[in-house]
Amino acid sequence: MVRRVTRGQFTFLTRSENLRTPHSSYLQHLKHRPFSTTAADKNYERNEQTEKISVTFVDKDGENHIKVPIGMSMLEAAQENDIELEGACEGSLACSTCHVIVMDVKHYNKLEDPTDEENDMLDLAFGLTETSRLGCQVIAKHELDGIRLALPAATQNFAVDGHVPKPH
Repeated sequence: MVRRVTRGQFTFLTRSENLRTPHSSYLQHLKHRPFSTTAADKNYERNEQTEKISVTFVDKDGENHIKVPIGMSMLEAAQENDIELEGACEGSLACSTCHVIVMDVKHYNKLEDPTDEENDMLDLAFGLTETSRLGCQVIAKHELDGIRLALPAATQNFAVDGHVPKPH
């Protein structure tokens, strides 16, 4: 037996009806919506012959010079090289803990424009600047060779920290 229970403006379906309801109509609005490719998108090979660019991360302790394979996000590169860039949402554009500041406007201008989703998360970032980006959205490419990325003095993870900046 299938029942629909309506309370106010919400309609609740029984388990059996919910299983028969076509979910494609529910998810249809997502079909044409652009989404970001992030660190989960590994379109590079991990071997010695992979082309790499030079990247410098600058934090309170100094500079970290690393080589990053083309196609890898700066979040993933930082994490693989023990650089303190949190990425609490694992690159899913649900936090701002991988906030980086591109130190050279020339390199910043070579990046693709941030998506609306990235801008929304950047609005929550601690120490936001004109050249702020999320490390999960900065993907290594030839034009970015030599890029310098500053790490803010603190990060905010609203889902966990409750609006309290967390020092690096």
